[in-house]
Amino acid sequence: MTTTHFELSRDPHGRLVLKIDGRLYDTIAPVRSFPISAADEGIALVGPDGAELVWIDNMADLPDGTRALLEDELASREFMPEIKRIRHVSSFATPSHWQVETNRGAATLLLKAEEDIRRLSANTLLIADAHSVQYLIRDVTSLDRVSRRLLDHFL
Repeated sequence: MTTTHFELSRDPHGRLVLKIDGRLYDTIAPVRSFPISAADEGIALVGPDGAELVWIDNMADLPDGTRALLEDELASREFMPEIKRIRHVSSFATPSHWQVETNRGAATLLLKAEEDIRRLSANTLLIADAHSVQYLIRDVTSLDRVSRRLLDHFL
């Protein structure tokens, strides 16, 4: 179901509730279609069965309150630290412990295999650590020279 007129709120337990044409849907989850390349475009609101109830072309088109609710919900569901600097790697062979600086602070990740580094575009990488945390490098060229040199050993 695709619609443009809907209301979004939270129930007393903090879960999202969707109202379309007088009908209420609870336990709603927002899902980004393109979480990295177009995070504010193509968002589906799905019910507990995974069925799409609402399609949102662009979050910028939503009223401020609805947009804020969605942004809060997405932020609580998504945890993808962005690597800003690679400080140290324990070994150039895997498994390897990496000490990194992210947009959420310092972190240590365990790279199990080189295949855990996925290239999303020419300059964007997604790194899965041994604990299933996804780390994003949005733009390899924006990393400092030392970070790029360390990363090059694994690419």
